[in-house]
Amino acid sequence: MNQLRALSAIRLSVRTDETTSPGRQRAANSNEAARRGAVIVGEAEDLDVSATKTTPFNRPELGAWLARPDDFDMIIWWRMDRAVRSMADMAELGRWAKDHGKLLVFAEGPGGAPLELDMRTVSPVSELIMMMLAFSAQMEALAIKERVTGAMAALRTQGRYSGGLVPYGYGKVKNPDGEGFKLAPDPEAVKVLSGIIRDVLDGQSLTAVAMALNEAGTLVPRDYQAVKAGREPGGMRAGRRHDRFKWTAGTLSKVLRSPALMGHRIHNGKPVRDRDGKEVLIGEPVLTREEFNILQDHMGTLTPQKNRTRKDTQAMLLGVAKCRGCGGNLYLSKRAGGSDYNCRATARGERCQAPAGIRADWLEKYVEEEFLVRLGHFQMTKVITHKGYDPTPELREVQEEMRALLAVKGSLGGSRAAEAIWTEEVAALGRRLDALESTPRTEARTEVVETGETYASYWARHDAAGRRQLLLDAGARATVAKGRSGGGAERLKGPDPERLAFTIGAHQDPEAAALEAVEEEERQAHLD
Repeated sequence: MNQLRALSAIRLSVRTDETTSPGRQRAANSNEAARRGAVIVGEAEDLDVSATKTTPFNRPELGAWLARPDDFDMIIWWRMDRAVRSMADMAELGRWAKDHGKLLVFAEGPGGAPLELDMRTVSPVSELIMMMLAFSAQMEALAIKERVTGAMAALRTQGRYSGGLVPYGYGKVKNPDGEGFKLAPDPEAVKVLSGIIRDVLDGQSLTAVAMALNEAGTLVPRDYQAVKAGREPGGMRAGRRHDRFKWTAGTLSKVLRSPALMGHRIHNGKPVRDRDGKEVLIGEPVLTREEFNILQDHMGTLTPQKNRTRKDTQAMLLGVAKCRGCGGNLYLSKRAGGSDYNCRATARGERCQAPAGIRADWLEKYVEEEFLVRLGHFQMTKVITHKGYDPTPELREVQEEMRALLAVKGSLGGSRAAEAIWTEEVAALGRRLDALESTPRTEARTEVVETGETYASYWARHDAAGRRQLLLDAGARATVAKGRSGGGAERLKGPDPERLAFTIGAHQDPEAAALEAVEEEERQAHLD
């Protein structure tokens, strides 16, 4: 008699660093194969794979083996629930085994004894046993789901950490009010977040901020959480470890748009609410609702067309220096012994009648002197927008949640536990609707406040990129005309002043405004 060839099948729904189940399953399958005198010819190991959500045929490794039925004679699982958790999946697996004449073996069947379903011959008894066991596995799966759903819902409404991904900016701490854990702001992550938000609100693009974070070696959220948990940063792709993840504009957008910044607990993309319909907090918020709304308003203005100024260049005057001949930007270019700002109209497919070019150190010194003379001693100001509060958006959100919740009432399946949870959530949303409907709307307002810093001090403590942004925000423009042929005197003494002009545009020159006000007062006095 030929020795039977066995396939050892291993499955686990959730894998962690502490997981030992695959080893136990492998040992049980190996012992059962040895007891039967079979030789294991292969192993199908599917980890992080749910039997409730996948059939045996669409699991990565087992599915590939089932497509090659001639390579083995039997499949050994540790227990029935490692193979299937539904009657439909068991029926499909049974049909496949009957069509290909296979043995389905479970190292531990009911009562702990091995169980064999011999599908090599037509056996009504084997088929009946198979379906009875599949029914039992399906009922167990439903019971587990109901218990877990109820427990997780209870934890979330109590504000306790219920497992899963920790939002960036928070960390897991012991629950001071009882058992389990809660989430609290993580000082190190909050410091990074504060810097990101400051840079974004200051006008930097998400791509520029991501580049700066990567250059500084700042860990992305998933790598940061891995390190906090004592694991190596990076992950697995196709079974191979890859380098740590990088910040991208998309990663930043996801972090900055999450209501978790306000301390809200999020589940399946929606806020978790307590018995009164209020958002359950995961910890002290990183941002207030007002600050979050300001950030979201700014995020809504970021489009591929905006923030086009390069942040990786060291050209202090990019976007500031203009060619008088065509009005286009002057670009920094290196040369032996230094660098110049030059017109590049030809690169745009245009012709400039008088293309300008000037030494970079000359132009930058000229702009610095002109800017600081005009604005250096003035206090910098910023506009603070107070959004007020309009309950309408949240009211609409809660109304949509209520509609969605009412729509699923018929799919509860008669479960008393599920119906009790559903009723409680409906009541909580109802109370929140009542509260929002009675909340008055407060108007938005803006105020201009001094930052406590002069333009000169800000200039002194920033690099080329920071100074460029300050110039752009002030609407500064330096126009340069083409130099005369020869230019010997200019090379010796510096640029001809007639070639240069400097203006403050978007933000009016405060000194000029003050003079205009005095002149207007004198004019009015003379008329009187």
